Amino acid sequence: MATTPLHGTTTGTAETGPPPARSVLRDTAFLRLWAGTTASGLATWALPFVLGLAVLHRELGAAALGLVLAARTAGFLAAVAVGGVLADRHSRRAVVLWSALAAAVAAPLLALGLGRSLILMTLAAALAGAGQGACRPAFQALTAETVAADRRQQANAAMTMAVRTSTLAGPTLTALLAAFVDAGTLLLGIGLLWLVAALLPGRPAAPRPAEASPAPAGPVAPAPAPRASLRAEFVDGIREARRHPWFLAGLGALTAVIALGYSATGVALPLVSRDRYGTEWVLAAAMTAYTVGALGGALVTARRRPRSEGWSALAGLALYGFAPLSLMLPVHPAVVIAAYVVAGIGIELFNVPWFTATQREVAPDKLARVSSLDFLLSYGLAPLGLALMAPAIGVFGVTPVLAVCAGACFLVPAAAALVPTARHFGRAPGPRAD
Repeated sequence: MATTPLHGTTTGTAETGPPPARSVLRDTAFLRLWAGTTASGLATWALPFVLGLAVLHRELGAAALGLVLAARTAGFLAAVAVGGVLADRHSRRAVVLWSALAAAVAAPLLALGLGRSLILMTLAAALAGAGQGACRPAFQALTAETVAADRRQQANAAMTMAVRTSTLAGPTLTALLAAFVDAGTLLLGIGLLWLVAALLPGRPAAPRPAEASPAPAGPVAPAPAPRASLRAEFVDGIREARRHPWFLAGLGALTAVIALGYSATGVALPLVSRDRYGTEWVLAAAMTAYTVGALGGALVTARRRPRSEGWSALAGLALYGFAPLSLMLPVHPAVVIAAYVVAGIGIELFNVPWFTATQREVAPDKLARVSSLDFLLSYGLAPLGLALMAPAIGVFGVTPVLAVCAGACFLVPAAAALVPTARHFGRAPGPRAD
């Protein structure tokens, strides 16, 4: 969740406003960026799946799989903050290029180490995670550079639809390929996806707003100011985030839902599917329903313009609480599946406005750093939540843990909605500066 995470103006009281005059899907620059982002998302998703296939084929042990995935997560967390600073300091396109190339190089190293060297695989996984982490905030900021403000919600919806479609179709495609090629070859295929992510996106047609105006000419050019350290520039990004109370509140709500709600259902759903219903199909159906719901939510947000976009988004985020709630009760499996559809819809009702509002409200020269803070907290705490959830269930039982996590999913977004500026994720509806 993780894998894995917006609006224009309206008039009157209607929930929807007029669509953009020109579809973002007709923009060649965006389509190239969309294809590159999709390739990176598919490669990110595919790596743990392919490594899982290697375990099934006895090319990798279960303990070794845990070590390799942990190294990838560590690489991601170490690089996401640095990547945000570099994407604000240098060309976002260049950061995408070099970070994706790093992940592409890691893929054949993983294939080389498979069944031969766990040390090589661990180091390669850390490099892959670093490439993934560094490119995430750069892609987010590059979207704001490539797409005009009035079409960013549509662009972000298209991005998330591509990710969800990959999640839905990816397992079937990978399983089919695995019938003909081994895990090492699939790892090389992941490297090719990263090459697409590195090379396909083009440069934005216009410079960043902060770079658009040259320094005034004078008789003596002033000496350039010394470059601040990476740490100082990241702290500057934190200051920018603190200027937006809605962002801090929304990030806190998102982190709580991922670390508690998503982690609880990730551990409890397989147990409930096995122990209560006696079959694995409930697990598979619920996860598929969640992805289908997310696709539907992305379609809705591509055109939907609620007047109180922040409240609407936070209400969507709170809908995830129905997933752990359905696992608490002895209900028909159809109720569990319906709850996961609702949770999937809700997560995209939040994600798309959240990304768009961040691109709109945050200072353009600090956007990548603020985005990296988003990924660092929301995704960084997810492994901790997963690590603690199983022991908590062992001590307190499934139902009490799910009850606490469902309550957090409902209450924390509601509390975030009370924060000033949360109603509109920034300024009130009306003409907005890019």
